[in-house]
Amino acid sequence: MYSLKGKVIIIGAGFSGLAAASFMAKAGWQVSVIEKHAMPGGRARQLKANDFVFDMGPSWYWMPDVFERFFNCFGKKVSDYYQLQRLDPSYRVFWPDDFSDIPANYHQLKKLFESIEPGSGVQLDLFLKEASYKYEVGVNKLVFKPGQSVAEFLDIDLLKGIFRLDVFSSMKSHVAKHFKHPKLRELMEFPVLFLGALAEKIPALYSLMNYADIVGGTWYPLGGMYRIVDGMYKLALELGVEFKFNEEVRSIQINKQSVKQIITVNTLTKEEKYYDTDVLIGGADYHHIESTLLPEAYRSYDSAYWNSRVMAPSCLLYYVGLNKKLQGITHHSLFFDTSFQIHGQEIYTSKQWPTDPLFYVNACSVTDPSCAPEGCENLFFLIPVASGLENDTESLREYYFDKIVTRMEKRIGQTIKEHIIFKKTFAHSDFISEYHAFKGNAYGLANTLQQTSILKPACKSKKVNNLFYTGQLTVPGPGVPPSLISGEVVAKEVLKQFRKF
Repeated sequence: MYSLKGKVIIIGAGFSGLAAASFMAKAGWQVSVIEKHAMPGGRARQLKANDFVFDMGPSWYWMPDVFERFFNCFGKKVSDYYQLQRLDPSYRVFWPDDFSDIPANYHQLKKLFESIEPGSGVQLDLFLKEASYKYEVGVNKLVFKPGQSVAEFLDIDLLKGIFRLDVFSSMKSHVAKHFKHPKLRELMEFPVLFLGALAEKIPALYSLMNYADIVGGTWYPLGGMYRIVDGMYKLALELGVEFKFNEEVRSIQINKQSVKQIITVNTLTKEEKYYDTDVLIGGADYHHIESTLLPEAYRSYDSAYWNSRVMAPSCLLYYVGLNKKLQGITHHSLFFDTSFQIHGQEIYTSKQWPTDPLFYVNACSVTDPSCAPEGCENLFFLIPVASGLENDTESLREYYFDKIVTRMEKRIGQTIKEHIIFKKTFAHSDFISEYHAFKGNAYGLANTLQQTSILKPACKSKKVNNLFYTGQLTVPGPGVPPSLISGEVVAKEVLKQFRKF
């Protein structure tokens, strides 16, 4: 049993909030997590309807070593909480003329590359050798930096390997150096699509994502991605963390440049509550906490700053249940059957609703029958779109749904629309109302060079002594593994500053 060293309140029970809660509890602090929803998970919540079980947010399980490391920090293993299955094929990519199944086996993958572009198998070896170094240094060193000072990077390994990390060249030029065929280029560029910019704007450092994809593999936690949330929640409870669900923070009270109290309202009863704290960690949307919950005098960033930020995408999401099984489909499918470049420009440059979007389909019921009734299929559709778009109407959502499902029906040669027995949509206005997401973003800030590390919104408030931040709008950035790391990083910053407890 740990002795209590101080009180910390964490706003939000998403991945970063759960991670921060466990690290603070392990250090002996009294931890309370305030969550506006009825369950933990944040954007990774679970939707149950008509005997279908949907993961509402993240659906890709990459970097299994990051999850294993997290649980190991508490003397636990991933397998103590959920079971993993590696997917093979990892995913299917639909091109304009055909499709490719991306095998889990590396030698088979090299054969696939060679069949598309002779000589590309050797290039893949070279590409991944470089990516391996970036993954090792990036994941074990760079992403654990709190981004508080340039001095953090006065690390001999980082300085010696600065050019090998390819921080100053683009992902697009790096991929083009190795591969000529457009299919292979798109395949190697796709992992950075959700980092928030076109490949020509993303540092080649992020080829580490290709290493995560190809070498680390694509996995599935049996029972769905929510099993990760459930495991982290159980761990936090074991460590003594207290959770207060259906409570939303409405105000942060400051006295002498320190948080002294927060005011919440119960989302069901509308009852107000007051909580004193020694430290506050914001795991909810950073912009929302700054611009809505904090008094103006204590905000680190003004509206001009936030509006100048380059955002990662938002998305149109569709949770769909069918009353039949689809034949021959894979767990993950990427539809790159229209222009990759045009859709990317519409997301990141012209910032308009897409004319003919790329999209992604998750069919977890292919792997896991428990997520759908017997004889049924569970489908999750995602269209990446620009953040900050207006006119998010039901008719627009239906227009895009009809568009992508028609394309899928044509490609798989099977009917879908007439077999739909459940459907729910989720888009910009929902991201704002459910998560207070700045500009309705789904993934946070773009990981451009100008928004990396010390150039991100700081994990420690510049004006409030005991206010810290975690999650996708601060270090290290968007994605589930970075969110776990973000929670650990901020906890260490709190413990560094508040040694007196």
